[in-house]
Amino acid sequence: MLGGVTVPFEKGVAGHSDGDVLSHAVIDALLGGAGLGDIGAHFPSDDSRYEGISSITLLELTLEKLSRHGWRPRYVDATILAQRPVLRPYVGPMRQAIAAALELDPSAVNLKATTTDSLGFVGRGEGIGSLAVATVEPLP
Repeated sequence: MLGGVTVPFEKGVAGHSDGDVLSHAVIDALLGGAGLGDIGAHFPSDDSRYEGISSITLLELTLEKLSRHGWRPRYVDATILAQRPVLRPYVGPMRQAIAAALELDPSAVNLKATTTDSLGFVGRGEGIGSLAVATVEPLP
């Protein structure tokens, strides 16, 4: 699961929730932009309520948290780091899913996928990573 989209591949991801590293990076970026800490502070891995939960649901809950604190997302830019599989065909649907969860126009969500040219744990196919930045603005 990446960006709320099932990506067929012989390997999977492990996590307390659904292990969607892209959505988790976006959540961290949004919480950080609003000065609200990180994903672990709001959705701890030792809390059974979040075991197996969809990370798109966590994005929706993050949107609610932002709103309660007087913020809303404005723009998200994220990069997925994965040697394999090829993610280009899935970037559009991921963008749509993230935009919908955050009540943003898809043009306010930019996603990219890149490899590490076979370097490091990502390049060896031992894992994937994701980095995200987000702009938040005060609610009107």
